[in-house]
Formats: sequence, C-alpha cells, structure tokens
Amino acid sequence: MAVGNRYLGIDPGLGRTGYALVERTARGPLLREGGVIQTKTDQPLHLRLGEIAREIREILGELKPGAVGIEQVFSHARNVRSSLLLAHARGAILATVAEHAVPLVQYSPTQIKQMLTGSGRAGKEQMQHAVRAELRLAEIPEPHDVADAAAVALCLFHSLRFAA
Repeated sequence: MAVGNRYLGIDPGLGRTGYALVERTARGPLLREGGVIQTKTDQPLHLRLGEIAREIREILGELKPGAVGIEQVFSHARNVRSSLLLAHARGAILATVAEHAVPLVQYSPTQIKQMLTGSGRAGKEQMQHAVRAELRLAEIPEPHDVADAAAVALCLFHSLRFAA
C-alpha cells in the first residue's frame, strides 16, 4: 500500500475528537498540525455526528494524508453507554475516511501503548511523555486529545515505514 509520508491520527470521541498530522522527514517524525473537533452537548446525536463527519472531511481535504489511523473502541461493562456513543463517532469518521478512499489502520489502545512505550500497560502520563519525546517537542501537545491522536499517527509512522 503506497501511503506517502503524511499520517493522520484520530482519537475519536463524540464530545471531542482529536486529530494530529505527522509527517516523515529526514530527521524523523514531525508534528505538522493537531487540533480538536468539539461538538455541542445540547445538540441531537445525528447533528453531532454530522459535525464530526464535516470536520473530518475538511481535514482530509486540507491535509491530504496518505493514511489514517484511528483508535479502536474498547468497552467495559460499567461504561456501555459511553462505548456506544464512541462507536457512533467512530462510525461517522470511518464512513468519511472511506469516502476519501484513504488507507485506514485501526489500533487497539494496547497496541498504541506497546508501540510507543514498549509496554501495553503504559499510563496516560507515560504515553504523553513518549509522544513529546518522539516528536521532539518542548511541551506535551494540548489538549490531551491531540496528544492521543499524535500517538496514533506515530503508530502509523512506525508500522507503515516500509511502505513509504
């Protein structure tokens, strides 16, 4: 799969979806852009999903990534409602990525942690510091949704390095 050198990571969420574009350079991965799509909690679900889809469509058109990575849904019995809402947001994102025919890779939270820290049980703070260090940033990307999306983009960077 020919994917180029621009990798878009997405940390899905109904209220806040983080995104980060990492580019392959001679010096290693470079964070080109990051941000958050925020939906209004007082809006009906279908309008919030439409907003996420519109924003992702705009990001894909503007940033032109060669591949997109997204975190998979994980569910705990005590958070079933949250998992369902997250699944709706992921569905809107996946459908939009499919419209643009951009290669997509899905990563479990454990895979992301393992790839960036060497431990599938790494904590949030350890992950954020790994992202900051690998991207040679002075600060951890804020808000945390951007740092999480950058972690997904870095997974693409590493797992697709031989395809570039």
